[in-house]
Amino acid sequence: MIAMIRPTLVIFAALTLACGIVYPLAVTAIGQALFPAQANGSLVVQDGQVVGSRLIGQSFTAPRYFWGRPSATAPMPYNGAGSGGSNQGPLNPALTSAVRDRIAALRDADPDNTAPVPVDLVTASASGLDPDISLAAAEYQVTRVARARGLEPARVRALVARHAERPLFGFLGEPRVNVLALNLALDAH
Repeated sequence: MIAMIRPTLVIFAALTLACGIVYPLAVTAIGQALFPAQANGSLVVQDGQVVGSRLIGQSFTAPRYFWGRPSATAPMPYNGAGSGGSNQGPLNPALTSAVRDRIAALRDADPDNTAPVPVDLVTASASGLDPDISLAAAEYQVTRVARARGLEPARVRALVARHAERPLFGFLGEPRVNVLALNLALDAH
């Protein structure tokens, strides 16, 4: 019996050491060496302070800022620990009500804007943490942001164009703008 237990315990210890210590340390070391920013959460640092991450959306509600995609995380918006969508289908009255409320908030913030509201400004993503908005969503907000900051819309539009990220490899995904990076660039002007 002991002859059978000893090899089992040796294999258990070896696999625990390899999979529980060596492998995680190796992956961490490789990540830190080759991709240090990504391995540390793609943190955005301004004036020595961490102001956010390029990977997680933040709540901007002041008219002078571009607003991101709504968050469906709980118990608070853009909660990385509570990532997940609302799982509300298109016929769910709660989703319809939330979309109506979001459209009303956008219209209240910019009553002169009669353009159709881009869908990504009124619906949450699957993760509830999207840091990016479409170029259409950014364009929809240009006039409001420019007016609130006392800037020419063309200047704000140029800033959006400068921060636009193209699809990966030119065809994967859609053109987009990172809301945090754009708002920080606006504050720098």
